[in-house]
Amino acid sequence: MSTLFSLLKEVAAPAIGLGCMNLSHGYGNPLAEQEALRALDAAFDMGYRHFDTATLYGATANEKLLGKALQGKRDQVLLASKCGMAMDPAQGKKVIDGRPETLQQQCEDSLRRLNTDHLDVYYLHRLDPQVTIEESTGGLARLVEQGKIRHIGLSEISAATLRRARSEHPIAAVQNEYSLWTRNPEIGLIKACREANTALVAFSPLGRGFLTGTITDTVSFDDGDMRRNMPRFSADNYPRNLSLLEDFKNEAHTLGVTPGQLALAWLRAQGDDILPIPGSRSIEHMRENLEADTLRLDADSITRINGMLTVEQVAGPRYSEAQQREIDTEEFA
Repeated sequence: MSTLFSLLKEVAAPAIGLGCMNLSHGYGNPLAEQEALRALDAAFDMGYRHFDTATLYGATANEKLLGKALQGKRDQVLLASKCGMAMDPAQGKKVIDGRPETLQQQCEDSLRRLNTDHLDVYYLHRLDPQVTIEESTGGLARLVEQGKIRHIGLSEISAATLRRARSEHPIAAVQNEYSLWTRNPEIGLIKACREANTALVAFSPLGRGFLTGTITDTVSFDDGDMRRNMPRFSADNYPRNLSLLEDFKNEAHTLGVTPGQLALAWLRAQGDDILPIPGSRSIEHMRENLEADTLRLDADSITRINGMLTVEQVAGPRYSEAQQREIDTEEFA
């Protein structure tokens, strides 16, 4: 079992963690700081202990937010962040840079923003095509030696890349998108993770809100909402995808749970080594998500759900062509 589970045990963490990106990044205007701090305080109080952030989110604002929210609580949480992808103020755009010297500097900057002397897991946010994964992993390994990070993670990578990286240093966790309507890790990554005793941390386990059944149309998305550029949410594809969701919503109703809870329970049923980190701006939704940690599905329910929202049925790829060029994850043929 991955060393990530030892970290979770240290802080008595549930299997469901909290992705903190939504508070500062990706879905339109960020929450006001006091509102975001109130949400994070509530998340801790209700039992969340695994908090995930990144240098990129809100152009470092999300890390600063976590640094304030977790003051006095640092030894009670598993804190993870990511490097290798950041906003360049001079260029005003996102830059992927996996050079060891960049990762070293970003880590030191993250530690200052997060008000801590170490990170429990530090992920390479994206594979830099100009830098070998062995070189980037070696840079992260030096951070382990320095005591600045406890364990190494990788994000949006393939099974082949994980196998190359682990030849350089053990990899505690891989963070890739995984949900009922995004099953790419099943192509080969889950197998590679299990070979290496590496946990799979599933981001966007609720399909970027789609699987909650609450997004009836996309016209209300803010201008800065990343889903505006995602093909599955396009004017052509979204109505088709919504029609596929009805059977899933009916299954949730039959089981007496919300669609979001059913999506998380399905994901947990794929293996105890798969850890969802749903994000939300809503305290109510955070609580709803965490309650799914104790939900268990029987074999018949899992079989029925497996046949819903399959790769053959879902309309549109998960990323635009530009976004797809930034990742290393396997794609279905």
